[in-house]
Amino acid sequence: MSSRSNPSPGSEPTFVELYTPKLVTVLREGYRLSHLRADALAGLTVAIVALPLSMAIAIASGATPAQGLITAIIGGFIVSALGGSRFQIGGPAGAFIVLVAATVHTHGMDGMLLATLLAGLMLAAIGLLRLGTYIKFIPYPVTVGFTSGIAVIIFASQIKDLLGLTLSGPEPGPMADKLPAFWHVLPTMSLAALGVSVATILVIAMLKRFRPQWPGMLIAVAAAATATWLWHLPIETIGSRFGGIAASMPMPRMPQWDLAKVVVVLPSAVAFALLGAIESLLSAVVADGMTGRRHRSNCELLAQGIGNVASAFFGGVPVTGTIARTATNVRAGAHGPVSGMLHAIFLLLFVLVAAPLAAFIPLACLAGVLVVVAWNMIEKQAFATLLRASRGDALVLLATLGLTVFRDLTEAIIVGSVLGMLLFIQRMSETTAIETHSPFVAEDQADDAGAARAPYHSEVTDNSGVLVYRISGAFFFGAAASIGSVLERIGDQHRSLIVDFSAVPFVDSTAAHTISGLVQRAARRGVAIVLSGASPGVQRELAAYGLDAPVVQMADSIETARASLAATHG
Repeated sequence: MSSRSNPSPGSEPTFVELYTPKLVTVLREGYRLSHLRADALAGLTVAIVALPLSMAIAIASGATPAQGLITAIIGGFIVSALGGSRFQIGGPAGAFIVLVAATVHTHGMDGMLLATLLAGLMLAAIGLLRLGTYIKFIPYPVTVGFTSGIAVIIFASQIKDLLGLTLSGPEPGPMADKLPAFWHVLPTMSLAALGVSVATILVIAMLKRFRPQWPGMLIAVAAAATATWLWHLPIETIGSRFGGIAASMPMPRMPQWDLAKVVVVLPSAVAFALLGAIESLLSAVVADGMTGRRHRSNCELLAQGIGNVASAFFGGVPVTGTIARTATNVRAGAHGPVSGMLHAIFLLLFVLVAAPLAAFIPLACLAGVLVVVAWNMIEKQAFATLLRASRGDALVLLATLGLTVFRDLTEAIIVGSVLGMLLFIQRMSETTAIETHSPFVAEDQADDAGAARAPYHSEVTDNSGVLVYRISGAFFFGAAASIGSVLERIGDQHRSLIVDFSAVPFVDSTAAHTISGLVQRAARRGVAIVLSGASPGVQRELAAYGLDAPVVQMADSIETARASLAATHG
């Protein structure tokens, strides 16, 4: 890879290095005919997978199948052409079904398009402000919890089409209302729809088991459409509900908007942007893990933002990186972003040439496809591991899952992240300790494996007039109260105090304030204090609170601190 995309360790990457699309990097490396062949084959493979998925996700989101294909074409091309991931495939994602469906229900199709446009602008801003690196700090139990919750909601949203149920009114949105409504109309179940949906799931599962290289979803959809056409099955199809798919692309237009409407759809836009950032960067990380490459997170978010703006102009749904299609792209042998661009072109050819055939696809079949997608979304092994790992992780996981299913996805992410941060603070505070006398050890007597350290030299601690404290671990607000209470108990028999910071990697403002209070109280009692072993970063934080000479003495080591006290106080 070129040196432009790999700044030297410790150097600050330039704007060009941060935002150069991977397509440019690949072309600079030298793009040969063999690379084009590999990308064309991978692009065709991904297009075959994306074709039924894009339509199914759009229908489940309250949009039309044509909007799903438009999103995959426009968004997919832009994300690959401008993105910071070498293998990312953009398009409509199952994770958005819940949010998009709720937005369409509440604000209408124009409201959803406006929210998508605003989300695109937010994603572009997040990328330009270089905030993409902070998305990775969302706790893992939160991502597993909300992904599993979305999978549950996707499955529940497909029950109507899976069973061919007939509702007297609109399908309820909340889970607590949806399931009882389905139960009441269970006698209206269509055996033909149930048979098609079950057959679709079985075909996909069997092909994945015995012929994993075959496009199981496309084969299942084609077989279901053929059977419906040949036998005139009495079930709903894309043609009967949507009138088919037009064999053309719409002209771009600005979504309808005014200031009042922007304010109303802003929460949905924020949710789109947040979920889009998480989903796309998670997908890029998955691709990195499969290939050993490294994506540019801020460049990727900028491309995702542009892709969403373009999708909104063409009447599409939100765009994000798609994990399953990206993984398919990698496994198909893609060389670079050209495969994603070709996948979009192949989908465009389908719309222009074969769109009328989509009218025969039964909705029960697409519901079966989404049931498989929902099952694959659940990280079953990770879910079980987190439940066993600790009570804290299990709490974060289950809280996020429950809020996603029964409340709101944005609320679930916020609450889960807050719980995760509180759990982290608790665990960090438990690693911070303060010791005195016998546990003390010299820095040069510790081995690399973290073996027990030998005590300080007897001359350091045998002096009854000198009290030595060692603080170990991160000294921050979570541990400041407990450490401060110990430091406050300075015996009157000690005329000098040494606080050893050699095992403290960093301090925050709360900890510095705690030490400042200790120094002030010690000065009133006539107790001399020396701070020893502080790193340059810790010294700078302490100095910001006035903890430097002449207020308090600094020493490189315990021995130096003792010598300083002896010279000053005898």
